[in-house]
Amino acid sequence: MDPSNQISEFSSFPPLPLDPLQYTIFVPHSNPNPNNNPHPSSNTNSNPISNPNPNPNPDPVPSSNHNPYPDHFLSLSIPRKRRRGRPRSAATFTPSQNQVFQIPHTSNGTINGNNYLAGASSSSTSFAKLRIENSTSATTAVPDISDEIIVINKEATSEALIALSAGFPADSLTEEEIDAGVLSIIGGIEQVNYILIRNHILAKWRENVSNWVAKEMFLGSVPSHCHILLDSAYNFLVTHGYVNFGVAPAIKEKIPTEPSKQNVVVIGAGLAGLAAARQLMRFGYKVTVLEGRKRAGGRVYTKKMEGGNRTAAADLGGSVLTGTHGNPLGIVARQLGYHLHKVRDKCPLYSVDGKPVDPDVDLKVEADFNRLLDKASKLRQLMGEVSVDVSLGAALETFRQVYGDAVNAEEMNLFNWHLANLEYANAGLISKLSLAFWDQDDPYDMGGDHCFLPGGNGRLVQVLSENVPILYEKTVHTIRYGSDGVQVIAGNQVFEGDMALCTVPLGVLKSGSIKFIPELPQRKLDGIKRLGFGLLNKVAMLFPHVFWGTDLDTFGHLSDDPSRRGEFFLFYSYATVAGGPLLIALVAGEAAHKFESMPPTDAVTRVIQILRGIYEPQGINVPEPIQTVCTRWGSDPFSLGSYSNVAVGASGDDYDILAENVGDGRLFFAGEATTRRYPATMHGAFLSGLREAANMAHYANARVMRIKIERSPSKNAHSCASLLADLFREPDLEFGSFAVIFGKKNSDPKSMVILRVTFTGPRKGSKLDQNHSNKLLFQQLESHFNHQQQLHIYTLLSRQQALELREVRGGDDMRLNFLCEKLGVKLVARKGLGPSADSVIASIKAERGNRKPASTSLALKSGECLELS
Repeated sequence: MDPSNQISEFSSFPPLPLDPLQYTIFVPHSNPNPNNNPHPSSNTNSNPISNPNPNPNPDPVPSSNHNPYPDHFLSLSIPRKRRRGRPRSAATFTPSQNQVFQIPHTSNGTINGNNYLAGASSSSTSFAKLRIENSTSATTAVPDISDEIIVINKEATSEALIALSAGFPADSLTEEEIDAGVLSIIGGIEQVNYILIRNHILAKWRENVSNWVAKEMFLGSVPSHCHILLDSAYNFLVTHGYVNFGVAPAIKEKIPTEPSKQNVVVIGAGLAGLAAARQLMRFGYKVTVLEGRKRAGGRVYTKKMEGGNRTAAADLGGSVLTGTHGNPLGIVARQLGYHLHKVRDKCPLYSVDGKPVDPDVDLKVEADFNRLLDKASKLRQLMGEVSVDVSLGAALETFRQVYGDAVNAEEMNLFNWHLANLEYANAGLISKLSLAFWDQDDPYDMGGDHCFLPGGNGRLVQVLSENVPILYEKTVHTIRYGSDGVQVIAGNQVFEGDMALCTVPLGVLKSGSIKFIPELPQRKLDGIKRLGFGLLNKVAMLFPHVFWGTDLDTFGHLSDDPSRRGEFFLFYSYATVAGGPLLIALVAGEAAHKFESMPPTDAVTRVIQILRGIYEPQGINVPEPIQTVCTRWGSDPFSLGSYSNVAVGASGDDYDILAENVGDGRLFFAGEATTRRYPATMHGAFLSGLREAANMAHYANARVMRIKIERSPSKNAHSCASLLADLFREPDLEFGSFAVIFGKKNSDPKSMVILRVTFTGPRKGSKLDQNHSNKLLFQQLESHFNHQQQLHIYTLLSRQQALELREVRGGDDMRLNFLCEKLGVKLVARKGLGPSADSVIASIKAERGNRKPASTSLALKSGECLELS
């Protein structure tokens, strides 16, 4: 089977910066001019599903871009995969509450600002507007300098923005950092100083990503009493691949000529496998990569097309870098000196008969479509957990029948074009996408332009695979794993290693073509089954000349058959980046599956008919193509589809489950279907490889030191959630939205208990005091609820404190005020409880034994819901 005909489109988004809602970040200078400082809200469109990571752009963008705002404003276009490329009017947009989030700063050694969610993941800190206040003067001397917030330089604000682009929240640690134990105590001044140091290291590397950033570079700027924090931050960032990664000469020089550590087998030479292999080699491991194809890159493949005197590089697989802000592939391109081409916003649509779509009708239908999506989003909030079993398609069709304004055939064809675009973005039929979680990764979209890499993304694959020991045409059919190591069997060859990394696509895992011995845990098998794996195909055509013009990168075509709405619905022009007159037609949705069995000649004939219907009425001759290629990703045994999506019954948790290692740290998993933040993207695959390289090194180092890594609840998101959910089915105390569990055998008032706070949707008529000190927390949690429907956060209390909390009157908001301000505790995500809570949880579980819960419902048994206004 020719792998050139088995190529997938790997980008999770439509080709343009969709729905460019402007997130304006107010960044005051150290001495801002009040006369040149407009009100932050005056230039902000708030997003109803707000993004916790509005990203600055320290990474490569086309030189044609510029910032039209004053220096203290960064205008950030946040792409969202549900939209297509043209700007959406703010008039069609319903703003949410403006939210202000502050980085704690110092005044006489005190912390100003709210840090209630210290230790929680960034997903619990959604915001539409971020104000970062920075103190540029040194702190007033106090006797104990360990209680000071350090001042490294006057750029803490801009460095925080750069850290945001790498996925780090403004004022708290990521779950990855918590798991890595970067701090002994979560919260407080030590955490603030750690964050400042971490951000400074990231910013220093981004200044020149071709240099190796050494720890010694920071010894002069970081106070000596914080060198332990410097060690922690530097080691974390380097080990986990946030700095000093890529292909720059200074980084390649760090790869040892002779490996000194264990053998590792990597299965698959796609972006995930290549990223992990290079990182593991730098760590000193002996790496062997097994690849079933004759080439590296997996679902990223650039084919050279040629004929006559014309040549062009066609990206038959992953083609679009979806966002440049913090994108690691953008950083690699920057190291290589590659220029990125911004995919331009102009995207005309043509009717079935080839005539241009009326712009007014186009805008009307797009507004209607977006309105129905918003209604579907509100519906899932009202439905709660029931929405997990409902498809997005069913909801949209119901709302279309009730609210849809499409009154004629052209408007219905336009509406179906938008559905096709949605199915392209998710590589899945809308009838199979989860209403509850289809867009669960939206908050983590990387900002910035969507770009093409001139010459194709195969240029990145080629450089990343250099000097990596790859054995081609090795089709793995069995993986044995156990406490002594792994055996990977390809054909009649057995490759042994201390660890293995499996990066095969989800489609291959679903097929069962690889036998795991022992069988994978049932939880992982269930996750593989629940997640969706969709399909996108392409027709690439090399022409004698460019007849469609060079002033656009995309144009669309409508169909009058709903079952064929995704057939050649969108065209990419690669003439400006491929080196020749190349045009690519996309096939999405149901049409992508039918395309698998369509004869290539019929497909090309159909595409040419569409093009002639558009251009010949304009007096433009459409020539026969010189060469064509039709992809068949669904038939490719090494992919069996294109990229993942959240199907009905699945959730973002399933990505985490697929990422879990098995065999006590012997067999690991990477790939786009293992990252809940960046699924279905090239950068997601790359980042997952860096992630697993760090995990593998962690387990290997622990074995060398003969330290057993306990599988405690705090170290496993799924286990922690399941165990806590089970224990909280029968809380020992319950009042309002608060629940407490504790060991009944220990009646000591100072004994520790676990408190859970459940946040649900806003009740009609509820209103929060605008001057309430916890307003910010409520706003953040309400924003989080927009995605998660229900949020549980936790903390450790003494038994006496829990009893005092129960006696507080005035509703849940007063209880929360008492908890945060009077008791001074931190509410954290489930993994943020950390090891200190493990013994408490374990003792409660042991005391309860196998006692069957009285109720199987996760809902509160009594009391009021926490009101969010």
